Amino acid sequence: MTLRDSAMYPVEFEVNGEKRMIRVRAADILLYTLRDNLGLTGSKSGCGNGDCGTCTILVEGLPMKSCLILTVEASGKQIITIEGLLNSPVQNAFVQNQAFQCGYCTPGFIVNCEGLRNMLPYADEGTIRVWLESNICRCTSYEEIHNAVKDVFTPKK
Repeated sequence: MTLRDSAMYPVEFEVNGEKRMIRVRAADILLYTLRDNLGLTGSKSGCGNGDCGTCTILVEGLPMKSCLILTVEASGKQIITIEGLLNSPVQNAFVQNQAFQCGYCTPGFIVNCEGLRNMLPYADEGTIRVWLESNICRCTSYEEIHNAVKDVFTPKK
């Protein structure tokens, strides 16, 4: 066993419904573990300090910025990434409303809005606007994004 191996910690969690067990350093950031160790590249690195939301994932159903979470902190948790939300109502609403331009921020917005659905399934207009403030779109696709999220919360006839 090398010195590097002895500084590795086992972490077990559920990612997108699949149990995963990996070994990481104490300082490893969850965003990079998901991308580099597990091949889940939908969460993006944007600001590195939790301001932009491109790295948003769901931890136990709540939106979290994965650039701010140590991988060891996620041990025992249930994690959902954008890859785990394929064909979700939120993703479908984004497609229907063309709520993306370059697409870099889109996974974070979709995951964040899925978290809103989990927390407040009957969110009103004001709640949706406030909730969307935690993510940034540099291409200014905000109206389309807002319309997509609003569609998810509008009762179907």
